[in-house]
Amino acid sequence: MRVFHSPASARHDPDRYFRRGSIVTHPEQADRYAILREAVGRAHDVSEPGDHGLEPILCVHDAGYITFLRETWDRRHELPGVADEVLSGHFSRPHMHRRPDGLLGLLGYHTADTSTPIRAGTWAAIHAGAQVAVETADAALEDGVAYALCRPPGHHAYADSAGGFCFLNNSGIAARRMQARMSVRTGRPARVAILDIDVHHGNGTQGIFYEAADVLTISIHADPANYFPYYAGYAEETGTGAGIGYNVNLPLPHGEGDASFHGAIEKGLARIAEYAPDALVVALGLDASEHDPIGALRVTTPGFERAAGLIASAGLPTALVQEGGYLCDALPDNLAAFLSGFEGSR
Repeated sequence: MRVFHSPASARHDPDRYFRRGSIVTHPEQADRYAILREAVGRAHDVSEPGDHGLEPILCVHDAGYITFLRETWDRRHELPGVADEVLSGHFSRPHMHRRPDGLLGLLGYHTADTSTPIRAGTWAAIHAGAQVAVETADAALEDGVAYALCRPPGHHAYADSAGGFCFLNNSGIAARRMQARMSVRTGRPARVAILDIDVHHGNGTQGIFYEAADVLTISIHADPANYFPYYAGYAEETGTGAGIGYNVNLPLPHGEGDASFHGAIEKGLARIAEYAPDALVVALGLDASEHDPIGALRVTTPGFERAAGLIASAGLPTALVQEGGYLCDALPDNLAAFLSGFEGSR
């Protein structure tokens, strides 16, 4: 299995996180990259991607949003008291949707929370992560499967909004890349499925493709009624317009383990088989782990290996794109188990 990564992933390194009025260590630290990089390097050769530019990113994200991400750190002088990171405490709502000019207002327009700060190295890190996703998509079409060590994660990022530690939707970028390449290859419109197994609902991915019939989105996650992202991820959300029926949410009760997780994956794979896509993107969150510090499910390390085997049985060109999975002793073992399980079932 070819593996892609970028050392620039470590350049976004938030060091604080606000929770119920206190400041604690941010879960999405640069150490995640180092740990996952070491784990995957034990059994695989790893490569850095080429620079595919902004075009693949702009197939998913709004141009004004990309300009915002690229320029915000250099505009930080517009805000008083900025030291290590740029944040806003003002956020737009659905009934307050006018895009402002000032940086403080733009922060609230293009970000959803205070856990997704922009720092000196943020653009370098997220741009590199997107290139990793693109290179992985290309390799998966050539070899059948490839793994993208993307960091920070991406599935909470909408076309024009960051949130939940995510800035660019790497899984969505990979999907559109695979779709474009396969359409050229076959001379017909290609279809791609995204299977998200992160413990959190992939709300950004859902939002990006909610009106689309050419990308099937399936998310398996902990019930969001009292869990992030709270406002999306419910079973009745099935798409709109041309996309009706092409968004599937499979929320699980908190505390569920391997059996329920595997059952949901099997259900998702049945829908994928019915859809008959040309390729598959797996939004590979490892935070469904029983040991994850912010998780809500109880999936074991052997459970991740079994999950990978189920997904590999779909027999599709597959890009595995890293999403969540936070600092705990089991994190590297869970990644190794998943990749081993996928390779062993091909």
